[in-house]
Amino acid sequence: MVSAANLCILCKGSRALCGHEQCPLYKKINIAPRFQKTVSKDFFGPSMNVFVGRFGYPRVSMGPLTAIELKDGLDSPGSWFGMDYGDIIELQSLLLRSKLKQDIRSRTRFIEENQELALASKPTDVEMSFSKKPVYSMSFSDIHRPMGPSASLEKMRITENPDISQRVEKIVRDEIKANEAGVMLYELGQDVYKISTILSSGIMGMDENKKLVPTRWSITGVHSMIANELIKKIKEYPQINDYRVYSSQYLDNHFEILLMPGNWEFENFEAWTPGSMWSFNLKKTEILEEYEPYEGRTKYAELQGGGFYSSRLGCCELLKSIKRQARIVVFREIYEGYSIPVGCWQILENIRNASRQNYMKFDTKEGALKHINSRLRIPVNDYITRSDILKQRRMSDFV
Repeated sequence: MVSAANLCILCKGSRALCGHEQCPLYKKINIAPRFQKTVSKDFFGPSMNVFVGRFGYPRVSMGPLTAIELKDGLDSPGSWFGMDYGDIIELQSLLLRSKLKQDIRSRTRFIEENQELALASKPTDVEMSFSKKPVYSMSFSDIHRPMGPSASLEKMRITENPDISQRVEKIVRDEIKANEAGVMLYELGQDVYKISTILSSGIMGMDENKKLVPTRWSITGVHSMIANELIKKIKEYPQINDYRVYSSQYLDNHFEILLMPGNWEFENFEAWTPGSMWSFNLKKTEILEEYEPYEGRTKYAELQGGGFYSSRLGCCELLKSIKRQARIVVFREIYEGYSIPVGCWQILENIRNASRQNYMKFDTKEGALKHINSRLRIPVNDYITRSDILKQRRMSDFV
């Protein structure tokens, strides 16, 4: 049996064993020569973002992500939905990640400059010198987006004034808690990806609590804090009075989202097919379940990690958009074609995409589940036996 562990070796880009028409890694291979010709020990280019690592915590690597070539959507995950693996890899290969070790509570000039870059509303030109010429590489994560080449910084200089919104700067400079600032930025219209960058840079929060936050953690933190605020409003909305099913599929991740009458509850399923990323050793599909009652969770969703909080945020945005309260069950099936992780942005964007589509409406839970069963690979009863919500029996289920 071909497993994800040896898929690429057996395929060598010619047999489409992963299910993609063209090898996703070809774009990476094609960019490597361009990178080596363009990038030297000294580099000048636009900063698109700031990245904070987690290894060595509380002394972590920090630095700007700079564009080797400017392209539309280079640092905008919200615009990537629908792109294939190759295009995503190409975009992220064009970002050079610079890094310099900093203590999370430091207040150095280097950190202040990175904070300015994080706040900027458009790319800002920087000059950088590295300890040695950067070498092309590519890495992947289940939380953050794919990461291109990296290099250790010796010095950095911002060569133009960053374009920072006065309203954004006022929010982050005010003496308020980080979660309050994050919610205010969201309500101002900043997307969650930008807010995560700002939180990472260590500029948000009460002065005595300000610190760098590894990007991996800031993504989940922002998804959680925004959803928590939305849930407060959702609990004031009237309940839906029917059963609705929203659907989306992208990068071999299939989502069926069931809304049911009742007060806010949330349940998220992840079903990993043997042969998909992280599951090449499985003999059969593994189903992971996490649940949040009306009162909220008291523990981190260890089984699903950041994926749970991305899904939860997407569903909260859906309920806010229709101004209704509901019990929600998300069925996510991950198939063999999900051979390269691209980050949890695809979970949020899948659910956002589902909310933009026409939903299926049913009078009973049984009718909705029958429809969902026809669209999933795994029998819906396999989910029901593990479910905190679907096993509940309510009068509304029989109406």
